Amino acid sequence: MRMTAKLLAAAVVAAVAGSTASAESIYAPNLSYRTGPFAATGIPLMNGQRDYINMLNARDGGVGGVTVDFDECETGYSTEKGVECYEKTKGKAIVTQPWSTGITLQVLPKSNVDKIPILAPGYGFSPMADGKVFQWAFNAPSSYWDGASMILQYIDSKDGLKGKKIAFLHLDHPFGKEPLPFLEKKAAEQGFELLPIPVGLKEMQNQSAQWLQIRRERPDYVVMWGWGAMNAGAITEAVKTKFPMDHFIGVWWSGHDADLDLVGEEGKGYKSISWSFPELDAPVMADIKKHVVDAGNSQSNEKEMQGVFYGRGVVISMILAEGIKAAQDHFGAAAIDAAQLRWGLENLDVTEERLAELGMTGMVPPFKTSCADHTGHSGGWMLEWDGAKFVKVSDLLKPESEAISALEVEKAKEYADANAPWPMNEECN
Repeated sequence: MRMTAKLLAAAVVAAVAGSTASAESIYAPNLSYRTGPFAATGIPLMNGQRDYINMLNARDGGVGGVTVDFDECETGYSTEKGVECYEKTKGKAIVTQPWSTGITLQVLPKSNVDKIPILAPGYGFSPMADGKVFQWAFNAPSSYWDGASMILQYIDSKDGLKGKKIAFLHLDHPFGKEPLPFLEKKAAEQGFELLPIPVGLKEMQNQSAQWLQIRRERPDYVVMWGWGAMNAGAITEAVKTKFPMDHFIGVWWSGHDADLDLVGEEGKGYKSISWSFPELDAPVMADIKKHVVDAGNSQSNEKEMQGVFYGRGVVISMILAEGIKAAQDHFGAAAIDAAQLRWGLENLDVTEERLAELGMTGMVPPFKTSCADHTGHSGGWMLEWDGAKFVKVSDLLKPESEAISALEVEKAKEYADANAPWPMNEECN
């Protein structure tokens, strides 16, 4: 009986130890927006992110043998709800993914206190690239100023910029206003007229006043910083007013397949700069199908998975996973903490060779971060709607690093001075 009791006790200890080990995971919450006026763009992005993490968990047991808990806290793209989600999840999170420039700006000062990295791929506050000032914020692989730079370079290569009139159709929201400092600077330097045209949150689906102004002003190009319902509204109005679609270019969040599906062939020629591309035959997509879709664990569908935004969600979770892996390798620990992830995100090195290993060749340009550079400035491709899908119509475009870097330092200093005392990473050169 004593032996039986000992065996039972040992079994209980083993069971408890086993459950503790299997329960160990890395908590990486996502402040998602599957509801509200921006849900059409949020859903495929969240699905792509979720499926990549689920694929890693199913195929590899997570990252470095530790599963990733990809919890979602619904914000509806509301800044107030986003801050609530941040406060709710920060206790055990190694990262926060705010998914809105407005939420990012609210969380930014908190990151210095809570010491949790902000991962905002391709969005947020462009000066976050300055790692000396923004120690905990990352917007790899490209910033909004990178996007504006590449769009202007593309226009310049086709028609020249000097003497041109560029309408800047943008959401009247921190996201939409983000590229204005760079665009205003370039307009003064290169001699083109910049015509800002804001679209209020309540005007997204009815932009008749904005497009009446565009028709009256007759700009050479319309550059759009749109999101969610604004994209579909603008594209529909452009077709209705017969604006030349080949002179209509959006930022990467304005290149959503479903918005162009609404106009089909009539949208042919519309363009969007992008730091990601959906390579449907990429090995990673086959792995997602095998380990997630076929297992019944995906919320996506075949058509959505072929789109730009789903593929971008996959890339975004890859960036997070690579940051986790870099930290694990450096610190020799599987279950890393937030401070260790910060090091990992500062030491990303996503080379062509690494992309091939990940089965993601062609889905994102190579990029590298550092203590001083939290963006990586990967560059991107100009995509064009061919009537049925987006296709690449340029080689890899690169942002104007020198001009952008100088503006990043200037605006980062302005932000730090306005929010003094602001802690700096003095070890970062």
